[in-house]
Amino acid sequence: MACEGNGMSDERIGEALIKEVIDEELRDMPTGSTPPLTPLAVEVRNEQEKKMVTQLAKMIRIVGDKVHDDRAFQDAIDGIAQDSESKWERFKQVAHKVFEHGITWERIAVLFYVAGRLAVKMVEIHLPQSVREIIRLTVEFFRDNLLVWIQEHGGWINSFSDLAVASVQCMSFMNSQTYRFIFIFIAGLGLGSFITWKMTR
Repeated sequence: MACEGNGMSDERIGEALIKEVIDEELRDMPTGSTPPLTPLAVEVRNEQEKKMVTQLAKMIRIVGDKVHDDRAFQDAIDGIAQDSESKWERFKQVAHKVFEHGITWERIAVLFYVAGRLAVKMVEIHLPQSVREIIRLTVEFFRDNLLVWIQEHGGWINSFSDLAVASVQCMSFMNSQTYRFIFIFIAGLGLGSFITWKMTR
């Protein structure tokens, strides 16, 4: 059952998550170099949704870090940044590359992360006004191509276990005890969110 059944909206959480991931990527940019993002994206309505967005954003950052050094993605991001005429078409090409083998929670995380990295690139090349367009393009792609899949797969609440596994697989620690600790920590975040969701129904 998707989040709508308990008062949470998969659409609202997804849009807030896109903003959160992009915001997170822009935090290291110089103060004043990025436009305010708040009016451009929907805000979560309660503490439960806020916690879910925050936890998902952390997992997305871990999952997304593995594409950070992927030359093909970096070239695609550079291509979008340099092509002022057809950003939407270039963005769709990157998005379709991410999902060329189907939609998964991990690939959704990668797309959101790529949007965040693209926002950073636009600020670095002194086009901060384009960050607003990146949010709009990502939200539009999310609504048109991912929202129905998310709802059919139980909503964002069901993403935690898959993203937790993907997060752990991304970390290259040698010590198996460290693996166990991280997995238990991330799984605990997901379980805590699930328990909170159940209690507030």
